Parts: sequence; structure tokens; C-alpha cells
Amino acid sequence: MSARKIVGISGSVRRPSRTTGLVRTIVDGLQDLGSVHLLELVDEAPHLFSSLTAATLSPRAARVVDLVESADLLVVGSPVYRASYTGALKHLFDLVDYRSLQGTPVVLAATGGTPLHGLMTEHQLRPLFGFFGSRTIPTAVYALDSDFNDYELANERVQDRVDRATAEARQQLELQTLSARPVPVALPVDA
Repeated sequence: MSARKIVGISGSVRRPSRTTGLVRTIVDGLQDLGSVHLLELVDEAPHLFSSLTAATLSPRAARVVDLVESADLLVVGSPVYRASYTGALKHLFDLVDYRSLQGTPVVLAATGGTPLHGLMTEHQLRPLFGFFGSRTIPTAVYALDSDFNDYELANERVQDRVDRATAEARQQLELQTLSARPVPVALPVDA
């Protein structure tokens, strides 16, 4: 498999962050596939919020948007905030060209304080990437605050979901590689 650009995005606007720890755990499981970039919105949101449209982005914010648009694989995580993803994450994707993520595989992840918010990935994040025409990985990863020890994932069951999601992401990238190869054309043989 050729080198790919894997971009992890933590929608958390706090540091330290369990969401960042979860996204880092997922991208660490994929780092052998290519270059890994971790965007933490705690750092990037102030630059992104200085523009309301992609046409007025600062150079730093434009680099962030370009990194997202050119990713071969996205890992997107957010803390659950009022039953959805953060406004910082929403603003980032408001700036991303709607055509740029067509077919891009996306691993969905979220963190929250209660199991009651576990379906946020299905009801909020998955439709967002459906709009972009992305290919969301079937296994989403949701972790509770109690699944972490010092902001590092410590629950084996959640780690099993991470492993399953990364395996599915690998399959998706491999399928993309196979479908991108030119199909050999049989030339007629003179008799």
C-alpha cells in the first residue's frame, strides 16, 4: 500500500483533552500507512474563526483547510456538546469545499460523560460526512470519560472498537488503491 495522508481532527477546544487522546490512539494505529497529521481545534479554531468564508482565510487557516481537503483518510473526533459535535468542528467543515471529500474514508469518534450520548456519531457526525459524499467507516468509536486514565485510553473494549475501525479503514484504503489502478486493456491479436 502506498504512502497516504492521514489527518486526525480533534474537535475539542480544551487541553488536555480525552477526545484528542482518542483521535491520537486511532491515528497511531494507522501511522504505518503514511504521513499522519493531528489537527487540534484548541489551537486552530481561533485562526479558522477569523474568517466566515474560505475566500478570506488567513494563510494558517488556509493550510488547515487544505490539509483536510487533501486527506486520503480522516479521523474525526469531537466531545459531545449539547448532543452534537462542537461548533469549532462545524465551522471547520463549513470552510471545506463540499466536493473535496467525495469518497474519502472517515473514521468517526466521540467522547462523552454518559452512555446516553453514544449515538451522536450516528445521528450527527455520519450525516455530516454523508453531505460531503465521504465513506464513513462502519465502526464508530465512542468513549466515556471513565474509559481514560490521564487522558489516555485505558478501556480494552473501546480499544477493541479502535482496532476494528482501523482495520476497516485499512480495507477501505486498499479498495481505493485497487480501484485507482488502471485496468489493462486486451489488444486484439492478429490471426
